[in-house]
Amino acid sequence: MLEIKPARSKGQNFLITDKIYDDIIKAALVDSNDIVLEIGPGLGFLTSKLAKIAKKVIAVELDDKLASYLKMAVGAGDISNVDIVNEDILEFNLGAHLSLAGLPEESSYKIVANLPYNITSLFLRTFLSSRLKPESLTLMLQKEVAERIIMTAPDNNLLALSIAYYGEAKIIREVKAGNFWPEPEVDSAVIKITVENKEYHPEIDKKFFRLAKMAFSSKRKMLRNNLSAGLKIKPILVEETMLAAGLDPKRRAEDLSLEDFRKLFAAVSPFMV
Repeated sequence: MLEIKPARSKGQNFLITDKIYDDIIKAALVDSNDIVLEIGPGLGFLTSKLAKIAKKVIAVELDDKLASYLKMAVGAGDISNVDIVNEDILEFNLGAHLSLAGLPEESSYKIVANLPYNITSLFLRTFLSSRLKPESLTLMLQKEVAERIIMTAPDNNLLALSIAYYGEAKIIREVKAGNFWPEPEVDSAVIKITVENKEYHPEIDKKFFRLAKMAFSSKRKMLRNNLSAGLKIKPILVEETMLAAGLDPKRRAEDLSLEDFRKLFAAVSPFMV
């Protein structure tokens, strides 16, 4: 018999309230045509519900014991549309897996997950910036992180800007800590990110986020000073460039909307090597 205990080092807190799983699936708009990528399936409660609706569920579990348990459960239940993958999601090659499963490597898919909290930022950056982006991500996150993601000017932040660059985020519902085992120290929230369908330009994206990191490098400083230091050009040149783009150089990064950042990027790109 498998002895399964949640591991804090892996961010494991298992959701144990059935209705919340239903709310997650409803928010994700999963139907019979969908390929769903699930991360950190844990004991498989969400996996089993997804399997009844989706065309294919690819559940990626890092924990060896949990992956073994899930494989046994899928085998015993004779479930043909679920693949249990014992890998690190940050190293998982989705396109190759789809190809091996007899599906087009460029297949559209949705991400649905009670995401391990310790990989949230890196996970979002990895999948939103990838060539094979999901249609949407419906995720259970720490409430505080979810609230940061939906912030806009004049309270913008680097994480919120990064998400907004790729799509639209909204909080679906809050989830109290008592709905998990073991009970975490913080409340959670279900958030949905609907990804914008646009061309893949990795070099432009990298350049844009270089600029964004410069802008947010010192929160108390004006944009003019942060960009001057980051671009290694005189403050007066940054000021003139921003004014020409219709932006106030005395503003701080959190005051700018995504559209403002796009204008800023277009204006200062010539100074970025």
